[in-house]
Amino acid sequence: MKKPKKQASSAPISTAKVSSTAISAARKAAFQVLLAVERGHSHSDDLLRSKAVDTLSVLDRHLATALVLGVLRWQIQLDHVTRAFLTRPNAKLDAEILTALRMGAFQILHMDRIPARAAIDESVGLAKQAGHRFASGMVNAVLRKLVTAPAAASRDDSAVDLALAYAHPAWMVERWVSHSGVEAARAICAHGQQQPATTIRLVDPDAEAELVQAGIKLEPGSLLTAARTVVSGDITATAAFVEGRIRLQDEGSQLVAELAAVAPSQNLEKIVDACAAPGGKTLILAERNPQARILACEQSATRFEALRHRLAAYSDRAKYRSDQVECRLADAAALKEDAAFDLALTDVPCSGTGTLGRNPEIRHRLRLEDLPRQAERQLAILSAVLGAVRPGGSVVYSTCSLEPEENEQVVAALLSAAPNTRTVSLDARITALRDKKILTAEVVGKLRGCLTAEGALRLLPGVFPTDGFFITLIERAH
Repeated sequence: MKKPKKQASSAPISTAKVSSTAISAARKAAFQVLLAVERGHSHSDDLLRSKAVDTLSVLDRHLATALVLGVLRWQIQLDHVTRAFLTRPNAKLDAEILTALRMGAFQILHMDRIPARAAIDESVGLAKQAGHRFASGMVNAVLRKLVTAPAAASRDDSAVDLALAYAHPAWMVERWVSHSGVEAARAICAHGQQQPATTIRLVDPDAEAELVQAGIKLEPGSLLTAARTVVSGDITATAAFVEGRIRLQDEGSQLVAELAAVAPSQNLEKIVDACAAPGGKTLILAERNPQARILACEQSATRFEALRHRLAAYSDRAKYRSDQVECRLADAAALKEDAAFDLALTDVPCSGTGTLGRNPEIRHRLRLEDLPRQAERQLAILSAVLGAVRPGGSVVYSTCSLEPEENEQVVAALLSAAPNTRTVSLDARITALRDKKILTAEVVGKLRGCLTAEGALRLLPGVFPTDGFFITLIERAH
C-alpha cells in the first residue's frame, strides 16, 4: 500500500471524550455530496456545482471540493485501512458511517495541514448528526487507531499491488498491465490520483496578456499552441472568460476536434458533430471551418439545452457565425440524413476510464460487464454516422476510454460490417497540424509515438497531462 502521509503538525490526540465541536460548513457540504454519490443519485462534478456548494465561502468551497474528490480518488484504500480496525472487518456499514470514516481517514492520511483531532471530531459529529450516535463511537475508535498505526509497507510492482497503492479497482489495473505493461499502468494510476490540470483555449490570443495582468499565472500547453495551463488564479472571474474569449477545455479534448477539423480538403461544406455536448469540440470545428454548416446533435435533453445555450453565448464573441451551427435534440444512432456530410466527428459516450482523475467515482460504478453494452451502443452510433457521410467523406471516432472493447474492437466490428470503409493513419493530420502551427513543434514526434499499428492515436494518461483518449480516422470509399 502507498505509504500514507502522517500529520507533521497535528495536535496530540486526546483520550478524553470527543467534544461537541461544531461541524464546519465545508465538511457538511462534502458529507452530503459524498452520500449522494455513494447512493448513486448524481455525479460529483454536478453536485460540486450545486447551490449548496456555491453558497460556501471561497475557502470552504475549496476544502469541500478537495474532500469530495480526494475521498473518491482514495476510497478503495481508505476502506481497506479502516476496515482493518473493525471488530468485524466484513460487516456491512450504513452509508453515513462509511462516508464519515472515509472523510476522517482521508484527512488523516492525505491532508497534512488538517490536525488529526479536527478530522476525528468532525467525522464523529457527522455520524451523530446523521442519526448514528451509537456507531459514532466506532468511528472515533477506528480513526484514533489509524492515527497511531505504523505505516504499511508500500509495493506497486504487480497489478494487485498497484490497485491498492493507487486505489483503483484490481480488474481495471490488471487489464491495463496486460494491454500496456506495468510502467504504463502505473502512470495511468498515478494520473488518476491527481487533480487534473486546468487548461484553457485561447480563442482570442490577445486575452493572454489580460489574464497575466489580472494575476493569472499561465504555462504553455503541452500539445497545442492555443492551449494554456492555469497554474494559479481564478480564471472564471476574468473578463476574458465571461466574454468567451477563452474557454475551459482539456487539451486532449481540444486535440480530438483539431484532428477532425484539419481535413485535407478545405472545402468542407457540411459537418456533423454526432454527440456534441458540452460543445467545446463543436466550437473548434466551427472556428477552423468558417465556410461549413455544422449539425450538432445531442440525445440528452438536459445536455442539449446546455449545449444550445453555450453555443448561443459564444456566437457573438467566438470566431463563428450564429447561423453556422444547427443544434438538434437527436439520437446520433438514428440519424436520417443519407450521405449528406463531408465530415463527422463521433466522440461517443463511453466508460470514461481515461478521465478517472477528473471523474473519480467512475472507478466505483463501472463493472467489467458494462463494457460490451457500451460497445454495442457505440457501434450503433458509428454505423449510423457512417451512413450519413458521403462517399469519400470521413469520420473521426473517439472515446475517452482506455478499453479495447470501446476502441479497436468497435472499429473492427464496423469495418467487418461495412466493407466500403477503411481506417486511415492520423499521421498526415498530425503533420498538417504542425504545418499550421496548431501543434507545438516539440510534441509531434511524441504524438507519432502514440500511434497504433493501424494509425489510430492512443493518448494514455501520464504520457501527456491530459485525459486519456482513443482517436481514429475512418474513410468511406467512393
